[in-house]
Amino acid sequence: MRALIQRVSRASVHVDGEEAARIGQGFVVLLGVADDDGAAEAAWLARKIAGLRLFEDDAGKMNLGLADVGGQVLAVSQFTLYGDARKGRRPSFTRAAAPAQAQELYEKFCSLLAAEGVPVEKGVFQAHMEVSMVNDGPVTLWLEKDSG
Repeated sequence: MRALIQRVSRASVHVDGEEAARIGQGFVVLLGVADDDGAAEAAWLARKIAGLRLFEDDAGKMNLGLADVGGQVLAVSQFTLYGDARKGRRPSFTRAAAPAQAQELYEKFCSLLAAEGVPVEKGVFQAHMEVSMVNDGPVTLWLEKDSG
């Protein structure tokens, strides 16, 4: 399972011209699910993201987490994080989970993150989305947890 995390001052998702989700300060988490991922990977990522300290304290050090700043997460499923473009010009997505498995684990991840006390807004699974965000920093982090 892969997560691209971006610290934002605000973000939103629109589908078919309608707003589907919005957050203030927090993280946009683009989540990719691999074909061999399971609940353990979702749980690890949820715990890790809930505890990340990516916000600056009064001394200017990244020492504060989502709970410290009243932050939220906008979670967006993105199978293209498993795109492999090493050969040719069009990426292959053979490592990405099938839609049913990906949706189940995406929902599990969001539920586990919420259980950690993080307010979670979600994109629309399998929809063409317009994701707008104001990066803060910018601060971007890549997390990956493989099965096994």
